[in-house]
Amino acid sequence: MEETLKQRDSDCIKIVLFGPESTGKTAIAIKLAAHYKTLWVPEFSRIYAEEKAHNNEPLTKHDVIPIAKGQITLENKLVLEANKLLICDTDLLETKVYSKAYYPEFESEVLEKFATENYYNLYFLTNIDLPWEPDGIRDKPHERETMFKAFQNALKTYQKPYVLLSGSLTNRFEIAVKHIDELLNENI
Repeated sequence: MEETLKQRDSDCIKIVLFGPESTGKTAIAIKLAAHYKTLWVPEFSRIYAEEKAHNNEPLTKHDVIPIAKGQITLENKLVLEANKLLICDTDLLETKVYSKAYYPEFESEVLEKFATENYYNLYFLTNIDLPWEPDGIRDKPHERETMFKAFQNALKTYQKPYVLLSGSLTNRFEIAVKHIDELLNENI
């Protein structure tokens, strides 16, 4: 199982949208991918959770590793098709943070290893200053501050480079473009 969570080697600059639910991650990922004419990696946990909900099956701690495998499989496929930049609407570290929030007893050395070892050039931590919007999958409207702190603590604990995105979606997008442009200019 170990290799199933390993990130494919690539020269792509990889960006992760990272943070609590309903903070604009997907909207920004889509907009950034269009702006840079590249691909974005969707959040596999959403696809997985929607399928489980459709079948009236609850998510459990046994779903964490299949979600992690699905996420890295999507990323590893799309990195081959992307231009010099890949936008990721989550990563294994986000899966790890959520697994602890939902299943405190859940432990996985393999998820821990790859959540911390897989490499991304920059994380965009999305602030909770946008209104929470229900969508049938989201379920933590009253835990936004706690979740934000968990995501921020993970970035700090594992010394991941990150920039906080706050304000409107337009403001978040503009901040993200500024930082991505800097990365692209550094890697010319």
